[in-house]
Order: sequence, then C-alpha cells, then structure tokens
Amino acid sequence: MDEFQPLLGTAVVLVAHPDDEVIGFGALMQQMKKAIVAFATDGAPRDDYFWKAYGSRETYAEIRRQEAREALSIIGANPVFLWERVPGGIADQELFKHLPAAITALEQLIAEVRPGCLLTLAYEGGHPDHDAACFIAWAAGRRMNLPVWEGPLYHRRRDGSGAVQTFPAKSGKEIEFKVEGEILEKKLQVFHAYKSQRLVLNGFRPEIEQFRPIMNYDFTSPPLPWKLNYELWQWKMTGEEVAAEFASYLQSADLQGA
Repeated sequence: MDEFQPLLGTAVVLVAHPDDEVIGFGALMQQMKKAIVAFATDGAPRDDYFWKAYGSRETYAEIRRQEAREALSIIGANPVFLWERVPGGIADQELFKHLPAAITALEQLIAEVRPGCLLTLAYEGGHPDHDAACFIAWAAGRRMNLPVWEGPLYHRRRDGSGAVQTFPAKSGKEIEFKVEGEILEKKLQVFHAYKSQRLVLNGFRPEIEQFRPIMNYDFTSPPLPWKLNYELWQWKMTGEEVAAEFASYLQSADLQGA
C-alpha cells in the first residue's frame, strides 16, 4: 500500500452528494486512519422530478442526510454536511453558484481537523457539482498548502457514450486499487444503505477504484472539448457557464499564481 501513503492518514473527502463517496472511494476510506466525508450540497435538486415521491425537497434532503450517516457508520467514517455551514444552504446542481462560501466552509473544516490531504472528484463534466467540488478542493488545497487527490465517477466520451470510474485523460500518476474480500463486502453494504438512490451494481464497478494527484486543470475552460454529460441531459447550466464561475472566483481571489 506504499503508493497510497498520502491518503492513509487523516483525510477530508470532499464530494458533492451522499453516495458519491462510496462509488468513488468506498474501499479506500476503509484504509484511512480517519476519513472525514464533507458533503458539499444537500443532495436535493430544485426540480420536483427528483423529490416528488417524498413530498418536498426538504424531506428528500433530510432522507439523504440520514442515509449518509447510516452508510458512513458502517465503515467508521465521519460525515460533515458542509452545506449547513453556508447561509441558505446549497441545493443539488447549484454548488458552482456558491464558490466563495463553500471554499470558506471547507477551509474552516480543514483548520478544525488538520488532515494530511484532501480527496475529491475529478473535473470530468459528469455533473456540475462534481466539477465544482474538484475546483473547491483544489482552491482550498492551494491556499492551505495541502496535497489534493482526485478520483473519477462518470463522464461522456467524444462520441457521446458513457464512461464510469475512469479518467478522461491520463496523467501517468494514476493508481488503481483492486477491491476484494471483506473490504468489498463492506463497500457494498455502504452502497446499499443509499436506498433512496435505487443504486444498481451494474451502474458502476465496485471492484475497482482509481486515484491520482489532482491534474493541473484549466478551470477557466470546460473539462472536455465536446458536449458534457449534463449538457446531454439538457440541464439548465452549460460547461461554459460553470467554468465562468470558476474564472470569476480565480480573478477575485488571485489564486492563479498562488
């Protein structure tokens, strides 16, 4: 496990939504001395398509919070609901609109727990919140001199086909963790604790996890030069709009040369 050493102490795992952490890092977290999982949004979009069956957006958000607590208790990880530390909260799909407050909240958490590194989601255009989580971790890590690692969840290839748990582009520093035995069994228990998400095993690869030190992204441009996953889903934001928020933050915070 030598190549994983930077990730095996106390780590803050910044994800966008409850269940991101188990798909991307459910095995690796079991190897950490202490895993603190920071959920950046409440996991409940404003569109009632996602929460209609639960009666209200707030009820759905509370269910997702309870599931996160139950899920992480299985592996002894500690949940932190970062969106609660932001005035007015942060709804699913809107993290890119709350960058200054979210970055401040993450930096406060880092000061509290003093982790050895940050682990987050890749900049891959799968979901705007995943991309924003990547940017937020990068910005906080840069300002607080912490190493940042990333792992992929999903994106679209140039031809529009879907790809899961593989980076769109390689840096040469990728590490693959093969998950088996008791660690895999516990990961699947965590996975199935997210009942509201109706997750199915054939939607991801539970036996594989990938990580690397975060790439040197140009956050002022979309992550991929073709149509992003959430653009193909016809959501209300584009990759250009999300990247414009990153660029605006960089300009105001003067982080580009940090």
